[in-house]
Order: sequence, then structure tokens, then C-alpha cells
Amino acid sequence: MSAAVAWYRERFGFEARHETDGFSVLVRDEAIVHLWAASDESWRSREDLSQQPIRSGAESFLAGTASCRIEVEDVGALFDELSAARVLHSVSVAGVTVTDFGTREFATVDLDNNALAFFSRENG
Repeated sequence: MSAAVAWYRERFGFEARHETDGFSVLVRDEAIVHLWAASDESWRSREDLSQQPIRSGAESFLAGTASCRIEVEDVGALFDELSAARVLHSVSVAGVTVTDFGTREFATVDLDNNALAFFSRENG
């Protein structure tokens, strides 16, 4: 968790509002991101998953599979900042994409390869 919090601080400009070994709350401007450790290994030893399903949301096999979209006011300026921080996803290194559904956006990845997309609406 401490490495993830440091990455979000150094590369994305977030500050930790709350931090423990298994859960952290990060803040930047109006954005609030919750991180939790994908460290639940109890699913490996369950004999009958139909009677006790996997549902903690922190199972170890989820590490690196999360994603979120964050709306921002100036996606171009943020793109420049995060490009310099070297966190862009390979699909976004060429620049901000204009979508056919009215957004300008780009994708990034965190230390664990979770995807974060930042976007602005074309019409404000």
C-alpha cells in the first residue's frame, strides 16, 4: 500500500487523506480515490464456492484489473502533466483522443497496472 500511495503522490499529484496497510483514501482537487490491497487469499482454500462465494472485492487475483474514469476540467493540461510523469497507457502516448460520444480523454496506468482514464466533455 505504501508503494501505491507514493506512486499516486509522485506521479499523479494525489495526497493521502487516510492510509493504512490495507486501505487508503487519496485526494487531488475534487477527485477522491480509494485504494485497497488485493491481498485476500481466503478464496484459495474454499471447498465449495457455491456456499461461500468470492465477494470481498480484495481477492489477490484482482490485483491490476481495476479501472476508473475521472472527469476533469482541462484534460489537455492534465495530459501534458501526466505524460511528463510517465504514467500514460500505451494507447494514449500519441495524445488526447476525441471520442464519438462527446469526450476528450486519455488513459493512464498506476504502479499495479490498474487503468485510470481522464476525460472532459466536448461541450463543457
